[in-house]
Amino acid sequence: MSFRFTDRIAFFNTVAAAVATTFVFLAVYAVVFLTSFNHLDSDISQEADEVLSTLRSEGDSIIIDRLPEWEEQEHLQMEVNPTFLQVVKTNGRLVFHSANLKSGHLLFDTTFHQRNYFNSSMAGQQVRVGQFPIRNEESRIIGYLSVGISRQESTIVLKNLRTTLLVAFPFLLIVLYLATSFAASQSIQPVNRLIKEMGQINDATIHRRLPLPQHKDEIHQLATTINELLRRIESGLFREKQFTSDASHELRTPLAGIRGTLEVLVRKPREQQQYEEKIGQVIREVDRMNQILDQLLQLARLDSPNLEISKQDLELLPFLGQFQEKWKALVEEKNMHMHLDIPAGIHIRTDAVFLDLILGNLVGNAIKYGRSGGNIVCRWDAATHCLSVNDDGPGIPQTHIPKLFDRFYRSDESRNSRVQGSGLGLSIVKKLTDLLDIRLDLKSGETGGTSFLLFFPN
Repeated sequence: MSFRFTDRIAFFNTVAAAVATTFVFLAVYAVVFLTSFNHLDSDISQEADEVLSTLRSEGDSIIIDRLPEWEEQEHLQMEVNPTFLQVVKTNGRLVFHSANLKSGHLLFDTTFHQRNYFNSSMAGQQVRVGQFPIRNEESRIIGYLSVGISRQESTIVLKNLRTTLLVAFPFLLIVLYLATSFAASQSIQPVNRLIKEMGQINDATIHRRLPLPQHKDEIHQLATTINELLRRIESGLFREKQFTSDASHELRTPLAGIRGTLEVLVRKPREQQQYEEKIGQVIREVDRMNQILDQLLQLARLDSPNLEISKQDLELLPFLGQFQEKWKALVEEKNMHMHLDIPAGIHIRTDAVFLDLILGNLVGNAIKYGRSGGNIVCRWDAATHCLSVNDDGPGIPQTHIPKLFDRFYRSDESRNSRVQGSGLGLSIVKKLTDLLDIRLDLKSGETGGTSFLLFFPN
């Protein structure tokens, strides 16, 4: 069975209040109980002191000097607030008792050697009894004085208090539950308004934001967090649409080139050389499409939550030596030179496959945009734990740098040049460096030369 949030709040608050109220009621009852009996014990003690002052001893005999103290009205009748007196020897023999005891007697215990108070009953009446030892000149106990006071009033007060507390307890809990439920429902109204506003936001209205409450409390923080989430979702949807549009555009361009080339070929018969030239153009466009699709697949894999990263200890110089050998043909084809400025014995902890992919994209860009006869230098800075890829090709204008790692981003100059590219390489580099906890930085001068800096974690 499912309960509303407000009902759960009211229920748990009521349970907590029930426990607290139980302790409070028990404490109140205990205080009244102890106070009432302490009051009776005080009266008994005062009466006992007066009676003991009328007693004296001769050997083992107990003698009453002033009998009028024993003949006060409260000792003669069993009416309102009677006081019962009784003197017994240690062997239990009765020495004297007040007239209102008649044929009854007060209980006593010879094992008590100090003042003692206890509850008892006599002739159907509840009494509080105080037992006091009587000592002779040698401080030896020769008898006991028992003083009893009716505790009917205390019993009635405690009974009425018990009844009041037991009746008030469930009534108080019901009132508390209703009040808590009402307060919770009022407190949750801002959340309900947020839920209603959220229900009206969809793909078409993703630009809308939740109204912020006036008070900067938890509800304000919740609305702010949701608005920030909506902003990120809107940005993600925009990037998704932009990505789809850019991907369509990038794939449409080579397809249009292929179509145009083939249309030219079928218009009329041509020489063998012309066929070979046009077919070569088609093959290059197909290769470009394959490159775009491969990079799109790489990005899709990198975005997968199940991507496995296998970090291992990697010696940098042998790794870059193999990398240099792999790229040697492409570097020499452009009449460029690749140099390694890496000390021996440098170890880093990273994923070798992903690092190879990062460096491949950076070196590929340096080859693609570099000048013939230019240089590519991979350098290690031990102080900053940084691996840099440097080239002396044309620099990158500062206005393009902030967008350089966006997917499909290519400057107008590069789009209109003969340099073939998809604008996905650097976005792959950025994604990989984020996955490997490598900080990526870029330095480029408009007059020439570009450096990509990879700061590895220590």
